[in-house]
Amino acid sequence: MGKFSNKVAVVTGGNSGIGYATAKELVAAGAKVIITGRRKVAIEKAADEIGAIPFVADQSSLTGIDALYNVVQKQFGKVDILFLNAGISGSFAPIESTGEDNFDKVMGINFKGAYFTLSKFIPLLNDGASVVILSSIAASTYNPNSSVYSASKAALNSIAKTAAAELAPKKIRVNIVSPGPTKTKVLENAGFDEATAKNIFEQLRNDSPLKKIGTADDVAKMVSYLCDEAATFITGSEFFIDGGIML
Repeated sequence: MGKFSNKVAVVTGGNSGIGYATAKELVAAGAKVIITGRRKVAIEKAADEIGAIPFVADQSSLTGIDALYNVVQKQFGKVDILFLNAGISGSFAPIESTGEDNFDKVMGINFKGAYFTLSKFIPLLNDGASVVILSSIAASTYNPNSSVYSASKAALNSIAKTAAAELAPKKIRVNIVSPGPTKTKVLENAGFDEATAKNIFEQLRNDSPLKKIGTADDVAKMVSYLCDEAATFITGSEFFIDGGIML
């Protein structure tokens, strides 16, 4: 019997990277885990690998959020863990040359989608449930060419703290996990070739006080901790998983 036996968890964007690693961690601890993703083949393959339940959904679509809610409500009734992980980096460009399409896409998935997933699922959350929102140190570092991505994550941080205050009477905890450089496909997905991505990660590793790049498993372990009984006195907090970059 794992520490999350008889618990139901929903992980958005669970077919790769941090979402996949976290879903795997929760399944291993006994939870029934529903993972979502936009690509049917990818999400079904990931679910089969880790023993999760797949659901095809686009977080930026309120119709998709409604469909996910209806399935989870019908099959499980209540949710104990909600990990709002789905997100994209979008294109990196100066503010003066950032287009509306990129702005709408990044904000639609990263902020609007997470906001309304939380909004829709609040009635399904058990008293004492844990909500974890995946942010980024980009919300607090303001690097050039990352204005839209950084703003989307800063908006998430704001709503997470408001939600922590609103949901505290039900003992529902809401916390933020903000990774630094983490070895996933994020750079390749943003359009960088493999060699460029490798060089960027190497530079980030050198900038880190611990001289290392994080892994998806590093972040997954923190999410799992925040959902455990050991963290019942923690809410409205942000945790940097960044090798000391934010020092």
